[in-house]
Amino acid sequence: MSKLESSPESPLPLRRISQALAEWIGRLGEVWVEGQVAQFTQRPGVATYFLTLRDSDANISMQVTCNRTVLTEPLREGARVVLRARPDFYAERGSLSLRATEIRQVGIGELLARIERLRQLLASEGLFAAERKRRLPFLPQTIGLITGRASAAEKDVVENVRRRLPGARFEIENAATQGTNAVNEVIDALKRLDARPDVQVIVIARGGGSVEDLLPFSNEALLRAVVACRTPVVSAIGHEADQPLLDLVADLAASTPTDAAKRIVPDLAEEDGRIHEARHRLRQAIHRRLDHENQLIAGLPERLHRAVRGQITTGAQEIERARGRIRSRLDTQLQLAHAETAQLLARVISLSPQAVLDRGYAVVWDSEGALVRDAADTFDGEPLRVRVADGEFSVVVGADPEAG
Repeated sequence: MSKLESSPESPLPLRRISQALAEWIGRLGEVWVEGQVAQFTQRPGVATYFLTLRDSDANISMQVTCNRTVLTEPLREGARVVLRARPDFYAERGSLSLRATEIRQVGIGELLARIERLRQLLASEGLFAAERKRRLPFLPQTIGLITGRASAAEKDVVENVRRRLPGARFEIENAATQGTNAVNEVIDALKRLDARPDVQVIVIARGGGSVEDLLPFSNEALLRAVVACRTPVVSAIGHEADQPLLDLVADLAASTPTDAAKRIVPDLAEEDGRIHEARHRLRQAIHRRLDHENQLIAGLPERLHRAVRGQITTGAQEIERARGRIRSRLDTQLQLAHAETAQLLARVISLSPQAVLDRGYAVVWDSEGALVRDAADTFDGEPLRVRVADGEFSVVVGADPEAG
C-alpha cells in the first residue's frame, strides 16, 4: 500500500484515514493471542459473546467478539486463554477489536508447566541464591504492607505485629491480589513503598487460593520488580502448602501472613523477658566473682606469709649453693695458681746465678771490681775476690799457697 500524501493545503478527509487504517489492519490476517479474560458478557438473544482480553503483564486490554459456536461453555473472568483471531477496525467508531474464530482455555497443567519453566529460568540467573538475600532490620522504622483492601491477610499482619510490638508503624498499600489487575497494581504499590526512605521492610500478603488465584505471584514482571527493590521484601502468600515463585525471590518467605508478622518484628514481651534473664545471670555472675575475690583476699595474708617465707628459704638455699660453687671455683683457681707459681719458681731457680754456684762454679772479680773472664787479663800478685756457693774469699794471682 502506497504512502498517503497530504499537506496543510490538501488535507485528507477522516474517512480516508479510517479506510486506510482498516485496510492496513485487515492485512494482518489471523493471529494467535494469549491473555486473561477481564470481562465476559453474554447478552440474551444475541449470538455473539463479548470479551475484554487483558495482557497479564501490562496495562493493555482489547475487546474480543466471538460467535456462540466458538465456545462450548462460558468463560469465567480471570481465566487464561489462547485464541485465534482477526483484528477488525471499525471505521465508523474508530475502534479496534479482535474477532475470535477459536478459543482455548489454558489448563492447570499448562499453567504449572509455565511456572516451572520460569522457575528454571530465574534459578539459572541466580535470583534464588541465598547470598543475594538481605537481612531484615531488627526494629523496622516503618513496615510497608501490600495486601487486598480490608482483607484477612491485612488484619492478620497488622494485629499480630502490634500484639508483639505495640506502636509499630505501617504504610499500607491496598491492591488487587488476584485477577487481571493484580500484577500491575502490586508492582505499582511495590515501587511506591520502595521509594520511601522510612519504609525498611515490605510485606506482600494475601490468603490462600487456587493455582489460578495465586498466579500473579508467579508472574515474571512482578518477580523481577521484587529483585530490583532496594528494600527487603517478605513474601506471605497463601497457606503453608502454597509456594508461588515470589517465595523464592523474596528476601524472606513466610508460610502465612501471621508467620510474617512474627518474623518481621521482635516480641517486646519476649525481648523484655530475655533482658531480665540476662540481667539476672549477669548479677549472679558478678556476685560469684565478688565472693571468689573475697575468699582470695581473706586468705591473702597467710598465703603471702607462706610465699615470702618460701621465697626466703629458696633464696637462702640458692645463696648457699652459689657460695659453695664460688668456693669450689676459687679453690680450683688457687690450686691452678699454686701449680703455675711452683713452675715459675723452678724455672727462676734454674736460671739464677746461685744455681750455677751451687753446681761448683765460682765468680771472680779483679782488683777494680770487674769480672774476670780470661786468665790473661790478670797479672801476678794481683789480688782477686772469689765468690762460691757459700761465701766469698780473696786470693792473689801467682801466690804459692804453701808459702802463705
